Order: sequence, then C-alpha cells, then structure tokens
Amino acid sequence: QVQLVESGGGLVQAGGSLRLSCAASGRTFSSYAMGWFRQAPGKEREFVAEISSSSTRTYYADSVMGRFTASRDNAKNTVYLQLNSLKPEDTAVYYCNADLSRRPGPLRANYWGQGTQVTVSS
Repeated sequence: QVQLVESGGGLVQAGGSLRLSCAASGRTFSSYAMGWFRQAPGKEREFVAEISSSSTRTYYADSVMGRFTASRDNAKNTVYLQLNSLKPEDTAVYYCNADLSRRPGPLRANYWGQGTQVTVSS
C-alpha cells in the first residue's frame, strides 16, 4: 500500500501563488513517477502534471504550461506542485497520484491522495 497525503491548498487571489505538497509512504517512492490531477465542481478529473521518478522529465497540461511546476524530493518522499499566476479557472480539488497499476508485485494499484482545495478569487 502507498498512502498519499496532500497539503498546501487554500484561498488565493488571481495572480497569486501556492505550493502544494504530497507526502508518500513507503520505501519505493524514488522508483515511480508521480502525477497531479484536479477536479473542478461539475467537471471530470483532469491531468495537470507528471514528474518522472528521477525528476528528469516533466509533463504538463496545456492549460497550466508555464505557470505550474512539478518537483520532487525523493529523500523526503514528497512531490510538489508550484502554482503561479493563478486564475479563477484553476479553482479545483487537486490530487496527487501514483499509478502503479502496471507494476508487478504487492504495490500494484492506482493510488490517490485525499485532495486539497485550491480556490482562486477574481
């Protein structure tokens, strides 16, 4: 089992910044990629960003490219999402994700955190 716990959400004005954190349990954190997703009210959950296990590759949704930055600290079992130049349309619950569903072994599953609310006022 991998437990994911997000923190860092809150209320911010448009143009402001937040940094989200996601702490993972276990001793294999450095071996898998981590993702960030978000879900706005009445909408489906959507991909935001992904960072590879060693931080060498990052991927972003077009809607956040240039404004959001994913990073990770494998020594702390933590992944981060820096949110800059926030817009009201960024308002959503943000989730971190570890998709180990294709990984053989006892950890095989798709893991989600509980989510953290980000609200951007205009």
